[in-house]
Formats: sequence, structure tokens, C-alpha cells
Amino acid sequence: MHLTDVVLTGFGLVGLSLASLLPGSQHIFSNPSSESTSGFSIPSVHESAVQARRVLRLENIGTLSTVFPSDASVNHHDIHSTEQRPHGLGGVPIGLMDYYADCEPKSGNPTILAIDIATSFKNVAAGSNITLSLRWHPQDGHWHSAASLPRFSLVGHLEDIDDSDASKAGLATCFVKNHPDAVAWLPGNRIHTSRWVRLVVHDVYWIGGFGDRAYIGWIPLETWHNVTQKEIDACRLPGEKSTWSWADWL
Repeated sequence: MHLTDVVLTGFGLVGLSLASLLPGSQHIFSNPSSESTSGFSIPSVHESAVQARRVLRLENIGTLSTVFPSDASVNHHDIHSTEQRPHGLGGVPIGLMDYYADCEPKSGNPTILAIDIATSFKNVAAGSNITLSLRWHPQDGHWHSAASLPRFSLVGHLEDIDDSDASKAGLATCFVKNHPDAVAWLPGNRIHTSRWVRLVVHDVYWIGGFGDRAYIGWIPLETWHNVTQKEIDACRLPGEKSTWSWADWL
């Protein structure tokens, strides 16, 4: 047997092994019928909301999606000179990585340090709507199919947080705890104009994993807000590290 045949055979066996771990393709991105899940309970919408709030707490980087303003509303001379923006981008969506932190945990509205020069915030200032998309990254160091893991998008609008409220809520301390490098961009810095904003959630779209074992669909806003801190604390996500310590026995 040639080396190429051995390698291909090996890949084939690995592929079959992995395939056995995955659900049928018809349930990867949709929920199955009740008949096909007899004996197994897919998490409810509320349970899925708890998982989403847990992800919001433990993660701190997401993708902000906005839409470029129409060409008619853009000063092409200024834009071209500063960022070489092509013509014809009006209405085109763009998703960019950004920092956030769960600094107002009771509200379910993530805190963002908006830097005015950044594209996402320029688009919002020009009238774009905005979404924040998150996905769970397991902490246990084991392999997990990314398609099997929770991810979701928060659709909403940005709301400025004034300095007094930001100070009372300890936003700077909370945010820098999640992102130590962000200390250089806090409001009042000498590099860029920045400000505290919250993404006020309007809608939540959730994909809990494969459709034969997780809920896929919209989470009502009332359900999102009704999740308690106790439920978030008790929730454990796939591949989440244990928080057990000897103190639990004392």
C-alpha cells in the first residue's frame, strides 16, 4: 500500500469517527420534531436564556455588526483622506471585533467602551443599527466542534452612560479587569475620544448548538430580563472549567 493510500485511509477513519459524534444534517441549524427527541429534553427558551447570560458574563470579546451609511451622506473627501474608504459601500454590513464587559449584570445590557474614530461607532453615529454577536469558547483545553457550541446575537441600540452613572457603577474598574490594555483608552485619554455606552438589548437570536440537542431561535426580551443572578451562577456551559476549591469544603 502506498503512503498516500495510508494517509487517505487514516483521514477517512477519522472522518467517520467524527461523523458519528455529529447529529443528522437536518438538525444542525433547526429544531427537530418532538417525535425525534423522545426521551431527551431540549433546553427550554428560559434555560437557553440562562446559558446566553452565562456566556455574556464569561466572555468579553464579540463582533459588532453595523451598516455603512449611504454615499450621499458621506463626505468622501474626509473619508478618503483618513481611511481610503472605497465608494459604493452604502448599505453594506461590516462586522468587527470589539471589547465589551458585563458591567451592569442585572440589566443584561453589555457595557462597551466606544472609541469615536472606530468604524462601528462612526456607522452608528450615521444612523446604523447594531448587533453584538458572541460565541462560547470552552476553557477545558479539549476539542469541541465549534458548530456544537452556543452562540448568539444581541440586537439593540447604543445608549450613552454619563460620567456620574459610570462612576457609580464602577465601569472603569470592571472594564479594565476584563481588558487591562483598555486603561489606555478610557474616557479622557490623550489618544482617542472615547465614551461609555451600553448596548440596550431589543432582541436576542440564539443557537445553542446542534438542533437535536439545543434550542435554536429567538429569545423574548422579557425572558432575557427575567434571568436571575442565581441562575447565571448555577449554570455551567460545555467545557467550562470547574470553580471548585478547598474552600467549598470549609
